[in-house]
Amino acid sequence: MSFDDGIQATNCDATKCKYSAVKMGYWQDDFIQYFVTGYERKTPEINRGYYARTKGVAMFMDKFLKKTGSNCQIINLGAGFDTLYWRLKNSGITVNNYIEIDFASVTSKKCFLIKKNQILLQTINQQEGEVKIIGSELHSPDFHIIGTDLRNLAELDKKLTQSGINFDVPTMFLTECVLVYMEPESSSMLLHWIAKKFNDIFFINYEQVNMNDNFGRIMLDNLRNRGCQLAGVDACLSPQTQMDRFVRVGWDSARSWNMINIYEYLPEEDRYRMERLEMLDELELLQQLLQHYCITIAWKGITMADVDHL
Repeated sequence: MSFDDGIQATNCDATKCKYSAVKMGYWQDDFIQYFVTGYERKTPEINRGYYARTKGVAMFMDKFLKKTGSNCQIINLGAGFDTLYWRLKNSGITVNNYIEIDFASVTSKKCFLIKKNQILLQTINQQEGEVKIIGSELHSPDFHIIGTDLRNLAELDKKLTQSGINFDVPTMFLTECVLVYMEPESSSMLLHWIAKKFNDIFFINYEQVNMNDNFGRIMLDNLRNRGCQLAGVDACLSPQTQMDRFVRVGWDSARSWNMINIYEYLPEEDRYRMERLEMLDELELLQQLLQHYCITIAWKGITMADVDHL
């Protein structure tokens, strides 16, 4: 199994984990069932961790959407089988352009699943204009799936342009455990390219943090045993290293919070509802997990310049 194969296998793991939490009622997602085969109930710690991840990302995305309305773009890097586009559409939120990017071997599977599912297709097809699915790519008026390697910036530039991206419109980038699999030089070049190419940008990155303590080293060993080398782990040593990776390559500023901070900031009423779904014996394990993941936001331009607090 190649290094890239190991990374791609994490997409299936994440999709199964999200499906487990959705089946248990942690949050609503009417579309994830179409991207997973079989049901595997995960532990309460994992379900709660994915709840914090999903709700935390949504909280920052909502801040962006409140400021831009529909006059914006979302680019989901390393999107895997993520269902965010459908969930936004389902809740009546539209954006000018939504683009997903991943390895062609991942996007071809996703395109195949979309092609054979009427519900997924109908949600995309609500606008005038046809949905074209060819191999590893999907193109419609407001939604595109692109198969490319994020390390190949020339091809990324070309394919974004072909998908109608506007480099002057406020654009949100989303990555969830993606940059950590890239060599530091490659992720730096990607973030530098984005900062240079786009005028008004907001980045949400969910990823590991505090990886130089004992618990972090055990996490690293477990991933290595599954064929996943975290090539970019040096940026995950602390919240400061997470922020530095953006500011160093031309972003205006960045902020980072570990998932305990995010978890405690989520709406109390919904957290109370969620915590009653299933008993949690290992509170300490959950806290250790939350301490080793974070959400980092970065921005350049005027739209999100005042977003430096929770």
